Amino acid sequence: MGFADQRFDVNLSILFTELPLLRRPAAAAAAGFGAVELWWPWVDTPVPDRAELDALRRAIEDAGVRLVGLNLYAGRLPGPDRGALSVPGEESARFRANIDAAADFAGSLGCGALNALYGNRVEGADPAAQDALALENLVLAARAADRIGAVLLIETLNAPESPHYPLVTAAAGVELADRVDEASGLGNARFLMDLYHLSVNGEDLPAVIDRYAARTGHVQIADNPGRGAPGTGSLPLEDLLDRLREAGYDGWVGLEYKPGDRPSAQTFDWLPAAARAAR
Repeated sequence: MGFADQRFDVNLSILFTELPLLRRPAAAAAAGFGAVELWWPWVDTPVPDRAELDALRRAIEDAGVRLVGLNLYAGRLPGPDRGALSVPGEESARFRANIDAAADFAGSLGCGALNALYGNRVEGADPAAQDALALENLVLAARAADRIGAVLLIETLNAPESPHYPLVTAAAGVELADRVDEASGLGNARFLMDLYHLSVNGEDLPAVIDRYAARTGHVQIADNPGRGAPGTGSLPLEDLLDRLREAGYDGWVGLEYKPGDRPSAQTFDWLPAAARAAR
């Protein structure tokens, strides 16, 4: 099989960031991509002005690319924040305020996946109380995702880079998705399998794929070490993606790597044109 047999999208929140947000969809299209994903672009504003939402929607539509994934509000990314939905007080309130705004925006573009980052452990807060708050908020997000015909993705990160983030194994991510499904009764929570984060954690990636491919709703990749493009590190990403397909995963693979010191458009030479153009 190989890279040519996958469906790739490009994450416009980590690639093409040398350009203003509204120019990135067209840049992705010019590089041959038919699909994109985004972190929540307004890091301080869970509900931006309608004009800002409309401008981004038009930029995506005018570029002729498909939005296939959108993060719910998660604070500052990249940065010290690692999600908001389990953080008591203002941050979880921001998350709740964002749910319908993000779902409506995603739904208007036919986006099939909303991604939720859990949130850091907070000093002085009871972890059990944070977990209860998180489940409550994730059920609300699952309902919003169901309303637009989307899945809700549960993302795990890695402990070295996110030491206060409690979901740092594949097992923890899948277990939480199962709990959300049980609590919501909707069955639309899925695991986001980020091969970079899992590799930094030292997980057995072939075993993770074999065990959890059926619970996976989206895949993201970057090489390790360095979080660069495939081929810049030592991960056998082509083999791992082949294994995912053999295990039954036929969804999107998001490119969530850092371009390094090159313009983003120059970092895709490893990827066949046919795999970029998939819609």
